[in-house]
This record gives sequence, C-alpha cells and structure tokens, in this order.
Amino acid sequence: LTASAEERTRRRMAEYEAKGLHADFEELLREVNLRDEQDKNRAVAPLRKAGDAVELDSTCMDAEEVLAAIETIVKERNA
Repeated sequence: LTASAEERTRRRMAEYEAKGLHADFEELLREVNLRDEQDKNRAVAPLRKAGDAVELDSTCMDAEEVLAAIETIVKERNA
C-alpha cells in the first residue's frame, strides 16, 4: 500500500487539524520525504517491496475504496 508523499502529507495535516494542531505543509512534506529516504537506505532491513507483492497506490482513494481494492486483490489471488 502506497501513496504519493504529497497525499500522505495532506492526510497527516488532516490528522493534525482534527486534533486542533497546526502544521506547515512544506515542513511536513520534507519530513515525509526524509523518512522515506531513511527507510529505503537504512543498513538493517531497508524498506523494499517483496518480490511477490501487489502494489496498491491509494493516492486518489478514500479508505472505503482502498478496502474494496484490497478485497478484490485478495479474491483474485485466492481464486
């Protein structure tokens, strides 16, 4: 499951706003990109997609659409 850095930043901003917190979009985006880079390049267990993984980009999807897509993928793989 993935989404663009910009979309993940928008989602985090919404979480902050729901808690009554303020955050700067550009600063959060830099943090998201930095964490992505650190996760991909760490010495132990770097973040990589498994060879048999199915990648689902949820950038333009809401939670219900993501769930429906995952259910479809599971059904297709188990058919």
